[in-house]
Amino acid sequence: MTRDITPMKSKNLPGKVWLVGAGPGDPELLTLKAVRVLASADVVLVDDLVDQRILAQANPSAHIVQVGKRGGCRSTSQAFIEKLMIRLARRGSVVVRLKGGDPFVFGRGGEEAKALAKAQIPFDVVNGITAGIAVPAAIGIPVTHRELAHGVTFITGHARDGAEPDWAGLRAGGTTLVIYMGMRRVDTIVKGMLAAGYPADMPACAIQNGTLETQATVVCTLSTLSLRISEAGLGSPGMLIIGDVVRLANVTALSSQQRAA
Repeated sequence: MTRDITPMKSKNLPGKVWLVGAGPGDPELLTLKAVRVLASADVVLVDDLVDQRILAQANPSAHIVQVGKRGGCRSTSQAFIEKLMIRLARRGSVVVRLKGGDPFVFGRGGEEAKALAKAQIPFDVVNGITAGIAVPAAIGIPVTHRELAHGVTFITGHARDGAEPDWAGLRAGGTTLVIYMGMRRVDTIVKGMLAAGYPADMPACAIQNGTLETQATVVCTLSTLSLRISEAGLGSPGMLIIGDVVRLANVTALSSQQRAA
C-alpha cells in the first residue's frame, strides 16, 4: 500500500518533513502546533501508538499511511520509513511523520532527522508531551519532588544491543526511574534492580494505556511488581515507574476524574 502513494501536488522545490509528537495518548494533549501542521499535510505517516482520533486533525485530502512498529508484531522497517519520507518530500509533498509521545524521546526521531539531513530534505520537529511525564501524572505521580526525588531518569527496558542498564549506577543516582518499553521484561528488570541494591519495598508502579479511557494501573513495591502486573493482566503499551514519588499515586480518584473529563 505504501509503495503506491503519490503526492497531492507537484512542486518545483522539494517538499518538507515534519517530525510531530502526538503526545501520550489522550487526543486533548496534542499541541496547537501539531494541529496546525497536521492540517497542512499531504501525507501522514502514522505510528502504531498514535490514537486514531488524532487523525481528525489532518488535512481531509491527506494520504494516511500506517507505518507502525510494535515489539513482537509485524512492523514497518525503519529503513523503509526513512526512504519513504525522503521520496515523498522530493516529489513535493508536505509529509508529517506522526509519533506517539515526543519524536526525540525513544521515538527514533533522531535517526530520521539524521537521514533527512543527509538527503538534504528540509525538516522541522514539533515536540509532543512525552509519556514519561504525562502517564505518571495521570495518576498523580510527579516524577520530581523536592522532598522525594531530585531528578528523573528515562530509560528503555528494551535496548537495541540487548545490554542491561547500569542498575548500580542508577541506584547511586537516586532519581525516579521511568522505564519505557519494559513490560515484557519486567522479571529481568526487577531482578537486576534488586541485585544492584534497590530496596525490595521501593514503591513501584505499572501503567498500561496511560491517559486513555482504557488506562489500567498497579501500584505496589519493586519486589511484587512482576507478580502484580501478571495478576492484573497488564501488557504493552505500558510504562514502569520506580521511586519514592510513587507514594503520591492516587489511582482511584484520578482515574475517575480522567474518565469523567
